[in-house]
Amino acid sequence: MPKSKEEIKQIIINGDTYVGIELGSTRIKTVMIDDSFTPIASGNCRWESEYCDPYWTYTLDQIWDGLKESYADLIKTIKKTYGVDVKKIKTIGVSAMMHGFLAFDQHNQLVTPYRTWRNATTQEASTALSNMFDFNIPQRWSIAHLYQAIINEEPYIKDITYLTTLAGYVHWQLTGQKVIGIGDSSGMFPVSTESQNYDENLMKLFNDIAKVKKMPWSLEDILPIIIPVGTAAGQLISSGAKLLDPSGNLEPGISFCAPEGDAATGMVATNSVQSKTGNVSAGTSIFAMIVLENQLKNFHPEIDLIMTPTGKQVAMIHSNSCSSDLDAWINLFITFADKMKFSYERDDIYDMLFNIALEADEDSGDLLAYNFYSGEQMVGTNLGRPLFVRKPESNFTLANFMRTHLYTALCILKKGMDILFEQEIASVHHLKAHGGLFKVKGVVQKILADAMNVPIAVSETAGEGGAWGMAILAAYVSEKHRMLFETFLEEKVFVMHNHQIIHPTQQGIKAFEIYYQRFMKALSVEKEAIRRLK
Repeated sequence: MPKSKEEIKQIIINGDTYVGIELGSTRIKTVMIDDSFTPIASGNCRWESEYCDPYWTYTLDQIWDGLKESYADLIKTIKKTYGVDVKKIKTIGVSAMMHGFLAFDQHNQLVTPYRTWRNATTQEASTALSNMFDFNIPQRWSIAHLYQAIINEEPYIKDITYLTTLAGYVHWQLTGQKVIGIGDSSGMFPVSTESQNYDENLMKLFNDIAKVKKMPWSLEDILPIIIPVGTAAGQLISSGAKLLDPSGNLEPGISFCAPEGDAATGMVATNSVQSKTGNVSAGTSIFAMIVLENQLKNFHPEIDLIMTPTGKQVAMIHSNSCSSDLDAWINLFITFADKMKFSYERDDIYDMLFNIALEADEDSGDLLAYNFYSGEQMVGTNLGRPLFVRKPESNFTLANFMRTHLYTALCILKKGMDILFEQEIASVHHLKAHGGLFKVKGVVQKILADAMNVPIAVSETAGEGGAWGMAILAAYVSEKHRMLFETFLEEKVFVMHNHQIIHPTQQGIKAFEIYYQRFMKALSVEKEAIRRLK
């Protein structure tokens, strides 16, 4: 039964709330929930990575300015709605984009600008480690960035005393604790399903590499400590409280759960943590995850192996590029509407353009697009060159144009999922989808179902995304002693949640396959653009 405004006000005053913060690629979101796991309020901040040749990065100032703005937006909403300040919170959790390279020296100084997951500059390291480990190490993983820096003989490497992720860094600054959740850690270095810790055998192989042996550190010395789900992972320190809330209202001493990656919070937000469940997260990047019932039979460079927050192995298919190029095109339409002085809501333009894609020709008018903002390891590109290509005789309509750009956002994902479904015979009843691409109801959900040839479910909480999932992980800290995390999700969090399922159709499957074959056949056009357009 929904709580009254007065009841929620008292909950906030008492500090009986949980907060999840997620630093996504284009948005930092802060969500507060109550003990029924219902969002009370949320705050947002828009931000963008910068391309500082040859790396995609965010500055530390951007990180903290964005966090303050997102939290302040949450507080502003609460003050306006309930008339109270936030001083106490039961538990906070921080999530962020996984992988990347955030390395610090003994003075806690960043030794080189933050390198995000979006970079595809570690091919040599990625290939060498994958072959050595017989385990796929994608270019975006932290260990690939570290080893590539060693190969490149970058001068600061010997000075590293701590290597972490974005979520791990923020958590460290807020609590003083150099820890990490198992899901986020599994995107830094392979984690053993048996020990629920970094794989000791693979760590020894890495430490025994000749160039690594010359370092004054061993890998285990510089990685964060893995903290199990539901375990308290520190408290908000005074300096951390000021970093998050300069007003001084937020009191130190608030409990924190372990920081997690956006993959783990996506699993939680879609209740996809048990074997044979799966989800798709679509925003700046797009990735699908299926919790495996059995280990994969073969090594596949297209498939990453990470962990659920509870330490189950997950097959992940990841594409660096999803909505960025699509958003850039839509911004052209918005600029046009502004110049014409049309009256509109931004969401209305997205609704119209997405829905018109459903009216496209079966062959999408013979149009073609590549949405690569950065490299795509799965097809052998190390940079991005967004392209739109058509023939003089192509049927260049708005419907075909939009269908083309929605289709192209899913093509890299399809390549990996085909391997998982057809070669590894992975099993899943349906995939649960969340993220910004699903805000327009039913459109991308239908296209994704046709592309993957599997039913796609979207729940009523899909729009809350990873920040809500992180708040759920924070809430579990006080529930861990009562039940397993999977049971907690099933019986307490998702017991009243509904979702809509869309099934693939033969017509839709055929239409996507026509486009997919065109996309794969003409990849040399994208590669030539990368070569020529420096």
